[in-house]
Amino acid sequence: MIGESRVEADDFGQLYREEAPRLWRAMVAFTGDRERANDVVAEAFAQCLRRGPAVRTPVLWLWKAAFRIAAGQLGEDRQGNAWTVEPGAEDEIPDLDLLAALPRLSRQQRVTVILHYYADYPTTDIAKILGISATTVRVHLMQGRRRLRDMLGGTDG
Repeated sequence: MIGESRVEADDFGQLYREEAPRLWRAMVAFTGDRERANDVVAEAFAQCLRRGPAVRTPVLWLWKAAFRIAAGQLGEDRQGNAWTVEPGAEDEIPDLDLLAALPRLSRQQRVTVILHYYADYPTTDIAKILGISATTVRVHLMQGRRRLRDMLGGTDG
């Protein structure tokens, strides 16, 4: 659906039904907070709806906007405080150790890991969402997996 072009107002509900659940889960993984994920997804869809036909590729635009909105909110809240996992977030991401380790990745590693493993996007679509090459996506995925494995005590194979 990444390559699909403009969405008409009549199709916006369908776009929401198809993308919002996956986008929300990704935002829970990215932020560690279910309420923040709700806010981010709602804001991304509201901005997309306001822009209407000016948005050429709505799915791509929504994912970019959601990560930017979430990153902005996290940056505003961080102010030296440690990132914490909100109670209940484990309902969406059952591995608490993994959920706690995600914020210790670089932003690009975290985004690519979430888009690939939680949103099920292939590297070519992740590249479109992030505006980087597919090769760069693969590098971030490899580095992110390696760091997660080291943090979580996993092994190769």
